[in-house]
This record gives sequence, structure tokens and C-alpha cells, in this order.
Amino acid sequence: MQRLAHIALLVRDYDEALAFYVGKAGFELVGDTDMGGGKRWVLVRPPGSDAGLLLARAVGDQIEAVGRQAGGRVFLFLETDDFARDHARMTAAGVRFLEAPRHEPYGTVAVFEDLYGTKFDLIQRAGSAPR
Repeated sequence: MQRLAHIALLVRDYDEALAFYVGKAGFELVGDTDMGGGKRWVLVRPPGSDAGLLLARAVGDQIEAVGRQAGGRVFLFLETDDFARDHARMTAAGVRFLEAPRHEPYGTVAVFEDLYGTKFDLIQRAGSAPR
């Protein structure tokens, strides 16, 4: 068996990224460990998920890639069991959605971005009823 456990996401600052992902997007803080030399192991994940984002503070040439790791395309897909609930909560918390929710053959979806411009799809798969 294999699975993706974590995805490294470049950020400018650990604390401002935590404020967005935990405070606005509703992710859980899994760990925040000082690694010395200004580095931290900061791991967040959506509630109920095993996979998480490792928030990696960009240094040097990496700074230019913050918010652009996918070249302007949607980079990550946040699947939900209740689109309306999560869309409303995230909107109320100040998450910026780039479009109104739309219904596609594969489900209900809307693109949002993090504080750096990294694009995500919030998606509820077709046929999955809210809990």
C-alpha cells in the first residue's frame, strides 16, 4: 500500500499561513515543531483527513514560487461531504472565492485561493449527500 501523507506548500510566514488555514479555512493544526535556525515543522489538515499540508517557509529563490506552485492553475482539491456548509463557513470567515458555486457532472465546485493566491477547488462529488 502507498498513499500521499503530506504535501509541502510554500508560504511566506508560518504564523500568517496558520491564521489562514486554521482560522479561516477550518483546517486542524496537527503539529508545530521548532526545528532550529528559524525552521518549523508545521502540519495542518482538513478535519477527518489523513493527508495534510506541510507549511514550508520559503527562502531564497523559493520566495518567487509562493502562491504559484501550480503556475496559476488549481493546485489542490479540498473534498467535502457538505459543500453548502463549508462554502458558507469559509465565506463568512473571509476566504476569497473566485467564482460562484457551479454544478458540474462530477459535483458541486467553486475555486478559492489562500492568502498567497494558491488556488483550490472546494468540491463535493456528485451523488454524495450532505451528512
